[in-house]
Amino acid sequence: MTDSGLLVANLSVAYAGSVTALRGVSLRVPRGSIVTVLGANGAGKTTLVRAVTGLLFVHDGKIREGTITFNGKPIHTASATAVVKHGICQVPEGRMLFPRLTAEENLLCGAATRRRSPEIDLDLERVYQLFPVLGERRRQPAGLLSGGEQQMLAVGRALMARPRLLICDELSLGLAPMVVAELFRLLRQLNETEEMSILVIEQNARVALENSHYGYVLETGQMVVEGDSGTLRADPHVQELYLGGAGEAKAAYQALVRQYRNAIA
Repeated sequence: MTDSGLLVANLSVAYAGSVTALRGVSLRVPRGSIVTVLGANGAGKTTLVRAVTGLLFVHDGKIREGTITFNGKPIHTASATAVVKHGICQVPEGRMLFPRLTAEENLLCGAATRRRSPEIDLDLERVYQLFPVLGERRRQPAGLLSGGEQQMLAVGRALMARPRLLICDELSLGLAPMVVAELFRLLRQLNETEEMSILVIEQNARVALENSHYGYVLETGQMVVEGDSGTLRADPHVQELYLGGAGEAKAAYQALVRQYRNAIA
């Protein structure tokens, strides 16, 4: 097994010293791949992102067991700043922009771990080429942008850190389908032209699996199913459950989960 990319091994996380949020979670994001993690609210997706990005401490969380490595280097004890310097950056759920700062000022915040240089100016222009509307709105406060424009700004800000692994947490949340399609088209472009690795954390199973190579399903803090995205997308039980199915589909899905757990036991 190559150590290139992100490797989460047997990760367990607890909050406030007692509330367990993740139990023995393992996943891989090989270099140059797009991997998605699916799960409903409360499944543990955000906790997984916090663990990878070094932000658990902000929420009184702590890794109890397991390791996280990126390109062979351990990062599970690294600070959030160090994680960014390793080449991992996220587009957070809810965008988390600075609403009173201009769009351009928000973008420059993404380069906070870099020294000001002509390269930063070039990266700024690159973001404007990827998102022309941001160039038009560069002097406007971020809080006055539309929802779609704000999400583009959040992605652009992350790109200003020059990530080798981009983590997108609920990218599609609250956005029109056309905007979601354009954002995922951009992710595929970054992956194909720059070999950028991308970890997609999503509730929208359909769009996530259509735009990734491999997928995991996280439920109540545990990985219960994994496989090639095409296989998961074609499985009617996985699809139907995440699109509101019940009855026979739910029973079949639970049987699939049992089969997966037996295989990795």
